[in-house]
Amino acid sequence: MSPKNTWDFKVGGITVIELVHVSKDFGKGRQEVHAVKDVSLSIGKGEIFGIIGFSGAGKSTLVRCINLLERPTSGSVTVDGQQMMQLSAKGLRQARKRIGMIFQHFNLMPSRTVFGNVAYPLRGSGLKSREIADKVQGLLELVGIGDKAGVYPGQLSGGQKQRVAIARALANDPSVLLCDEATSALDPQTTKAILRLLKQLNEKLGITVVVITHEMAVVKEICNRVAVMEHGQVVEQGEVFSIFAAPEQTVTRNFIRTTSNLRKIDELIAADSPITALNPGEIIVRLSYIQKNVSEPLISTVSRKFHITMNIIYADIEIVQDAPVGGTVAIISGEQEQIESAMKYLREKNVCVEVIKSEYAGKE
Repeated sequence: MSPKNTWDFKVGGITVIELVHVSKDFGKGRQEVHAVKDVSLSIGKGEIFGIIGFSGAGKSTLVRCINLLERPTSGSVTVDGQQMMQLSAKGLRQARKRIGMIFQHFNLMPSRTVFGNVAYPLRGSGLKSREIADKVQGLLELVGIGDKAGVYPGQLSGGQKQRVAIARALANDPSVLLCDEATSALDPQTTKAILRLLKQLNEKLGITVVVITHEMAVVKEICNRVAVMEHGQVVEQGEVFSIFAAPEQTVTRNFIRTTSNLRKIDELIAADSPITALNPGEIIVRLSYIQKNVSEPLISTVSRKFHITMNIIYADIEIVQDAPVGGTVAIISGEQEQIESAMKYLREKNVCVEVIKSEYAGKE
């Protein structure tokens, strides 16, 4: 399957991460597993790029191919202009210092203080003790835990532990930060706080962030673009707004359903809820925004223009990339010809119109 959108988000036209036909296999013969299959991605400087997939989709294997924690079976990986698979062992160690990584379960050393955990990557850096101390304290201040330097990980909350892990990942001034399910072990409120921190670091440091997740809400919160993975392949990619507004693949639509209430109407209809009972000539429609420029008061406009009544059952509209995404479920009453004209008008205004229940045999 071809990706939906190959547009590149690049600051100043600079690509920081380039994956070309990357595949990763495990095992041999009948035991062989094709974890990643022929993936090509281009990630630009300063971008927050999401890679989403259900469990077993290959997303974590793919992100570990970026810093060669997993060496691809085939293909090429370029980070900051360096072809990673052509580097010597020493060269690879140096290159990895410019690629920070944080994990779901923090991977902190329990026997070291917060200071000791953040300072650990700086061993052998050539910095003097005072310089290391100043840098570590500065990083702790940056991530909002400047008062926790002498505390041990066991004394911290999950959100505080992840802040330590982020500070540690930033110790060597990386240009790329890989986040492998970094918020999966956190509660919703703490997740939002960590995502805000990642966005702030992206804006303040200009660092490129790659977010691996199985939660569409995480992608919606901070990502510029997203790639959707299934069975080791990227099946769809594009701007987050475009993916939310008009998903093409079934797996993408399934992800979006997890963050939208617009699909609840299907359950209500299946349960024969009184809310969905129709009189003769009425229909239930689901209206979804599919472009960023929808700003007109369309419901009131079509009601007046076509002399119909729109009874809103519920709406679910969010702001994604500074534009409304989501829509409305409503019962439309009126003359059949006027209803059909109203739906045509809405489609011309770049609104997706789905008739999901009808009490007349209309053209729709």
